[in-house]
Parts: sequence; structure tokens; C-alpha cells
Amino acid sequence: MDEQRTDAATQAFVAHRNLLFTVAYEMLGSAADAEDVLQETWLRWTAVDLAQVLDPRAYLVRVTTRQSLNRLRSLQRRRESYVGSWLPEPVLTAPDVADDVVLAESVSMALMLVLETLAPTERAVFVLREVFDVGYDEIAAAVDKTPATVRQIAHRARQHVAARRPRVAASTEQTRTALASFQRAIATGDVQGLLDVLAPDVVLVADGGGLKRAALRPVVGADKVVRFLAGVSVKSPAPLSAVATFVNGAPALIVHLGGDVDGVIALRVEDGLVTGLYYVRNPEKLSRMGAETPLVR
Repeated sequence: MDEQRTDAATQAFVAHRNLLFTVAYEMLGSAADAEDVLQETWLRWTAVDLAQVLDPRAYLVRVTTRQSLNRLRSLQRRRESYVGSWLPEPVLTAPDVADDVVLAESVSMALMLVLETLAPTERAVFVLREVFDVGYDEIAAAVDKTPATVRQIAHRARQHVAARRPRVAASTEQTRTALASFQRAIATGDVQGLLDVLAPDVVLVADGGGLKRAALRPVVGADKVVRFLAGVSVKSPAPLSAVATFVNGAPALIVHLGGDVDGVIALRVEDGLVTGLYYVRNPEKLSRMGAETPLVR
């Protein structure tokens, strides 16, 4: 590859890199695997005759989708043997990601868990169509299906997601308010304050990956969730502290233990109450807490 061609390829790839990462991340739920997909996409991109590419963005999205599908199928096999509950790898995001309602919801812990219940091709079609508004013809080329088949898959995936997504999407301000109450109650040990902000049927999903203490199954009910959180604090070898920030496009908490990141807590809020808590403690999933990850559509 000559220098001029390399420069052109690099410029095109860099221009769309954040988009490609977001596509891969939404399909895989793993920032580490999304980065690997981008490396594979880059290697294939450097071998392409750029003069034959009419739309670099569409071409790169297509290659990223194909590589993500290949990796997703292998990831599903690995997740079958995962210890305890599996949660997406959280990423630190800029507050303005929340301004794009579609993007923020699509990378939320709640929706990404719903996407995990889709078959790989269904997930790819849903993400490309509903989040990135890619045309059916382009999606068809990416997933090796006919446009008519893609339309059917998209319809089926929309129904599947609609039946499982949160009933009412809370605004950023509502989530921030609930998070502040939750954080205050945790910091002061105010059990009643914690019960007041948790919905009676709240569900806590904790992911320790077998490397950190975590409930192996979802904890259901406000009383049980309070006991679980109290147990984590009591059994901690050092005082825990939490800092409010934005993770996956929404207000969240980064939990520190002795100065190190011990976990991330994301919330699902409905009607002012916390209905879902997602507590990622697996240390292999916390590497993205040091710097913001740009997510774009």
C-alpha cells in the first residue's frame, strides 16, 4: 500500500472510527471486543481498492457489522459458561450523549440486556435500522440476506424488544434525581431512604464474573436488594465511596474501594423510582472508567 493510499485510507477510517466502535459495541456489549472488531475492520479496509468504494461510511459499517456478527456468535458460546449474571461492559461517556435520546437508550444497560436476548442477525438488523437508520438494502448487504427478509427480521426484532424494554423511559433529570437519593442513602446508611427510592419490585443484577463477590442470580424486591447492598458494604475490606458520573449515556455511580475502581452501578428509573440496578464488579470489565468513550450515531 503506497503512502498516499495509506493516508487516504487512514483519514477515512479515523473519520468514522467512533461510529464504527458504537456499532460494534451495541452489537457485542463489550468494548474490548468492539476494539478487536475495529482492528479487523482496519486490516480489511487497508486491502480495499478505495477507487471502487463509492461510500466509505457505508462500506466500513458493512465490514464492521460482518466482523461483529462473527465475533458475536463465538461470544454467545462463551457466555453460556459465564459465572453468574452477565452484564455489558460499561463505558464512561460524555454527558451530551444523553441529549441523543435514541443513542442513550440504545446503549443503556437495560436495553443492551434486552438486545442480548435477540439472535445475532436480529440484533444486527435492529441496531443498524433502529439506532443508526441504515437502509434495508445496506443492511441486507451487511448480513447477507435479501431486503425483504431483512424487513421481516426488523419487524420481528422490534416486537421482541418492545415487549421487553422499560415501560417508560425516564429523562436524564429524573434519573439524576433518583441517583442522588440512592447515593445519599447508601453513603449515610439510611435504610428507609433507600427503601423510599427503590420500587417494591426492583431487580438488582450483579456481575462479578467469578472474580468478585456478586449475587449469582438477580435479586428481586426492595428488602432483599437493601440487604444485598448492606452485605457488600459490611464485607468490604475498606470503606466504599461512590462518585456520580455518566456511564452508557446516563447518570450512574462509579464505586471506589481504597482509591481503586471497584464497580459501576447503573440504574433504570421509572416514575421516579429505581426499578433496575446493574452492578458491574468484574474487574475485567472496568477498564473504560478512566476516560470517556465517544459514542456517536
